[in-house]
Amino acid sequence: MNPIIRRAGFLGLALVASLLAFRVDEPDLSAVFARINEEVLQRGRAYQTLNEATSTIGHRLTGSPNGTRAEQYAHDLLRSYGLDVKFVPFEVEAWSRDTVTLSVGPPKSDNLRVIPVVSLAHSPVKATLQGDIVDAGNGLESDFEAVKDQVKGRIALVNIGISPPNPALKNLHRSEKTALAIRYGAAGIIIVNQVKNNVLLTGTASVTGKLIPIPAVCISLESGAIIREWMKEEKTLAARIEMSNFSRKIRARNVVATLRGSDLPKEKILIGGHLDSWDLATGAIDNGIGSFAILDIARTFGVLQLKPRRTIEFVMFMGEEQGLLGSEALIRQLVKDKSIGRVRYMVNLDMANNPVGFNACGREEMVPFFREVGEKIKAVDPAFANVNANRSGLHSDHQGFMLEGVPVTMPSGSLSADVLGCYHADCDRFNLVNQEHLNNTVRFTAMMLYALADADQIPARKLDNPATRDFLVKQGLQNELEIGGDWRW
Repeated sequence: MNPIIRRAGFLGLALVASLLAFRVDEPDLSAVFARINEEVLQRGRAYQTLNEATSTIGHRLTGSPNGTRAEQYAHDLLRSYGLDVKFVPFEVEAWSRDTVTLSVGPPKSDNLRVIPVVSLAHSPVKATLQGDIVDAGNGLESDFEAVKDQVKGRIALVNIGISPPNPALKNLHRSEKTALAIRYGAAGIIIVNQVKNNVLLTGTASVTGKLIPIPAVCISLESGAIIREWMKEEKTLAARIEMSNFSRKIRARNVVATLRGSDLPKEKILIGGHLDSWDLATGAIDNGIGSFAILDIARTFGVLQLKPRRTIEFVMFMGEEQGLLGSEALIRQLVKDKSIGRVRYMVNLDMANNPVGFNACGREEMVPFFREVGEKIKAVDPAFANVNANRSGLHSDHQGFMLEGVPVTMPSGSLSADVLGCYHADCDRFNLVNQEHLNNTVRFTAMMLYALADADQIPARKLDNPATRDFLVKQGLQNELEIGGDWRW
């Protein structure tokens, strides 16, 4: 028997109980999936609208004029699809870069080399720093502990990844490595990218979305190798960092479109992705392919007049790149008005591409649901592999929902190495977008979204505070959350 049913119908109560209460009627579900599939394959608009936005708006940095235009673009597009749309404003400390230089050489020497560099948010508005460089390896706590007597008051040099690769080591986010540098008394941090061909990476070095007290910069893989070889020749190398940035309070806007549920309108499935991007390019991959997939999923539901049992909210978050600011603002409001319990599931699309399955994100009880729905998706298109992950992580807009005990999921897919190499870099442009993969994201995610919104019962429930703590410990996330200041237990 299929363990997913939409209506109990004429089954006896005892039989209904034995079916685990999360079944959806197979003919209805299959018919809806077939309609979604046909609509997206024949008339999908995600590729075209993303092309238009990257061409006419450019980057979508929160707090910038481009960011405001992107908010309006998404609002107007969702409204044209017949949905109830609103702006949800929030106040943020908007950071943007101005100038930065990095020079490296022996102390008290004129033999200085100017190194190509990009400043990381939320570095100080003004900083002039000169100090010796201390190599802190991969920037993990064990690395800083090894140089704790040398790094204080100096400039830490760390890899953004784990180099050489070591599956036994769990990497940290650049903001967490910066937080460790600050904890160990470093006066600045230079982060070495791990992508070949002199790619410079930007992003936030702040775990809070607020200004950090030390300058943080990124250099290329090749520049990092040059500095480290030079450090072998010289007993000591010093660096001089000069930077200026902008930081001011602004009001940004999440964009929320609502499709009211037919039977359980007070229960919500929230599907969101960050609309904002960094300013070095147009953010076509991060996160154009996620946010514009959601926009087209909303269009598909509207065109097909789909009316699942639960309400669906389609959310375009701003401020994710600067510290999950938009999603955190929304969660604070949901907690304040005591409506967080109405959010039955959060589906996050961040650089989602060409799904092969869905990630249960540590909620074991959801694995059968995703597997069984996946079989129905696979029946519509055998190209869907139905390979479902079950691991949780941080640093995207699902994080705050997970910390409130809300079950979360995201499509499991992949991006090619050349595309991933442009993450947060000046090459993240529309030419990287694969139209077929983007359409796959739209149609497969739309099918799973409908199944979640229309199921009689969803196996995963919101966890209470103690259960959330235990869940996060089991998922191995306590250390990262403590470093980031998000561990409240």
